[in-house]
Amino acid sequence: MGTRITRPSEVSVSEVVETATGNTMKPLSMVEAVLKQAGFEREQIEGLAIGLGPGSYTGIRVAIALAQGWQLARRVKLLGLGSVECIAAQAQADGFTGKALVLIDAQRGEFYVAGYDVGVGEYHEVFPLRLAKLPEVRERGNAGETLIGPEVTRWFPVGRVIVPRAATLGRLAMTRGEFVPGEKLEPIYLRETVFVKAPPPRVLPAG
Repeated sequence: MGTRITRPSEVSVSEVVETATGNTMKPLSMVEAVLKQAGFEREQIEGLAIGLGPGSYTGIRVAIALAQGWQLARRVKLLGLGSVECIAAQAQADGFTGKALVLIDAQRGEFYVAGYDVGVGEYHEVFPLRLAKLPEVRERGNAGETLIGPEVTRWFPVGRVIVPRAATLGRLAMTRGEFVPGEKLEPIYLRETVFVKAPPPRVLPAG
């Protein structure tokens, strides 16, 4: 999880914390650390950019809740961005060029994928985010697309590990203006949420 303060034409400050499974995230502590490094007070923050995923569902929910609370308290502007675009932008910033398949683990033997054509100083979406199964991803890799993403080498050793950074999210946000009220921020999750009703409890016969 990462936080970053960005101001036009000035040096920005960021804080990144690796959170292993089972560890407790402390987003407010991260925010306070960045504010202290930058010499800012909370009252000086004018807008927040939030990564909406796909990714760690808990981490995304925590970030959204923090942003919503901040907007209620300070009326800041909020802007949400998807992880796949941040990964494509990070690949471009890292000097990668070519056709890339952005890949994020979706569990259940599936992946979130999106296609990008990455050039020098720019990138273009080839096809939007969707779900794909392992055979399709493998076929696209064999056809010449470079597989990129946070954990891509777990399944594809020839892939290129690229993690979306808070710094990249901040730079993208500086070029956008699609601000939304906090209640409109939702995690990007392509599967339909299904609730299964529990069966009624068994009643044992008396005696």
